[in-house]
Formats: sequence, structure tokens, C-alpha cells
Amino acid sequence: MSSNFHGVFPYLVSPIDAEGIIKTGVLAKLCDDLIAAGVHGLTPLGSTGEFAYLSREQRETVVKTTIEAAAKRVPVIAGVASTATADAVDQARRYQACGADGILAICEAYFPLKDAQIESYFRAIANAVDIPVVIYTNPNFQRSDLTLDVIARLAQHPRIVAIKDASTNTGRLLSIMNRAPEIDVFSASAHIPAAVMMIGGVGWMAGPACVVPKQSVRLYELCRAKKWGEAMALQRELWRINEAFARFNLAACIKAGLQFQGYDVGDPVPPQTPLSPEDRKVVEGILAALP
Repeated sequence: MSSNFHGVFPYLVSPIDAEGIIKTGVLAKLCDDLIAAGVHGLTPLGSTGEFAYLSREQRETVVKTTIEAAAKRVPVIAGVASTATADAVDQARRYQACGADGILAICEAYFPLKDAQIESYFRAIANAVDIPVVIYTNPNFQRSDLTLDVIARLAQHPRIVAIKDASTNTGRLLSIMNRAPEIDVFSASAHIPAAVMMIGGVGWMAGPACVVPKQSVRLYELCRAKKWGEAMALQRELWRINEAFARFNLAACIKAGLQFQGYDVGDPVPPQTPLSPEDRKVVEGILAALP
């Protein structure tokens, strides 16, 4: 299955009030503004979307709102995550029914899983839908990771079209490209997207693109044009954001940045906490200084 997914896919935040109600109007405006800024797609319920902290109803509201706001202008790849295969399959089917253009499959785990169990989880999701699936690996946060052998086998599935790898290991990315040339590779923003594009990546899915969409799209365009000198100069500027995010909670950082830009996205879902006033000043200062 060909998806032609490429470019900058912001991991959307999930705007929410103190009572747990998703702020659909705020999310719709954010989606509209990101599309106007030139992003190539939208990803609700990625890590920045706080999927691990939301109820089933909240997750579905986020996905439906994003799909309605996108109105087919750009593809929407909805995040699916669970510790139970049956629940993940149910999510994927429901999001496809809502109109999602693709699924971002994430494996949560409480107990460690063996390779065969991890593979069966992702394969079950891909078997359950008729739309493209992107598999997601982030060993910094996940208890059970995708090995190269598992990735190579999953790449043979007709609906698994790409992988988003957040390992921050460029050698691993090259190994994935060599072992599984059938699937495309998306970067994380903390993985220095320009470098990943240089070695064969097709784009990146990441939270910071929510707050710097125009700069992210510009970086992608420079990479596509192979203007590597300009691309790396911009990459160095954007890296300041990632340095700040490494110090703080990711969702709290993105939400603080969006609040600074006028979006009433609310605070991170407890037990997470908002940034302190001092930390907010750090994030706001970095954003204000960006080109």
C-alpha cells in the first residue's frame, strides 16, 4: 500500500480544561493555523498529545476534532496506543471509521514483551484496518522496543508503510533503511531532522512543530532542495527548542509555548504539572529569539 506520507507532521497537543473537557474549538483553530503554515499532515494522540493520560472518550474527541478541522486538506494519522491488543485494534477501527487517513501504532507495556508478542501487537492493528499504518518506536519511553528483525518482518505487511523512530541513534536509522527499504522513515525533532533527511528520511513527526510550524516546513523544503548549508544553519537555530525540552516535561513545554502564542490549550493532564513561571520564561525567550 502506498501512502505518500511525507514532510512535517506536528504531534498535536490535546487542549483540555480543569474538568477534563477537550477544548475542541482551540484544537480546531490550532489545526487550521498549522495547515495554513504549510504542514504536510497532522498527528493527534502522539506523545505530545498526552495519549497515556486521556480516557477513551477524550481520545476519540481529539481524533474526531482533528479530522473535521483538517477537512481532507492534509492527511490525519491518528495515534493508537494500549497495553492490550484488543483495545488497540478497537481504537484503530474506530479512528478509521471517523475518517483517519492513517494510524500511528504505539505499543504500551507494563510487563516486558518478547519480540513475537510485540510483532503480533503491531500486526493485529495493521490487519484490522484498510488504511496505512506507521509504527512508532521510542525506546526512551517504551518498556518494549522494536528490534531490527521485527521491523524488517513488519515492513513486509502491505499496510505498514513507515516507521517513526525516536531512538536518537542515526546508525539504527541507517540499519532500518538497509534492512527494511520497503518502508519510509520519519524522524523525531530531537533526532536532528536535517541529518535524518540527508540519509534518506521522508520527514518528521514531532511536538515542537506545533510551536514552530513555519520554520519546520522551511527546514523540510531546504532539505528537499538539498540546500544543506542553509538547512543546517536553520537546524542549529531550531535545536535550541529541543535543548529546552530536554530539561522539562515535553507536553508542558509545548503547551506553554502555545499559550505564549495565544492558544488557550490548558495545562498538562495531572499528575503532570505546568512549567514554573521561571521555566516558562526560558521557553518563551527561546521562541521569541527564533528566526
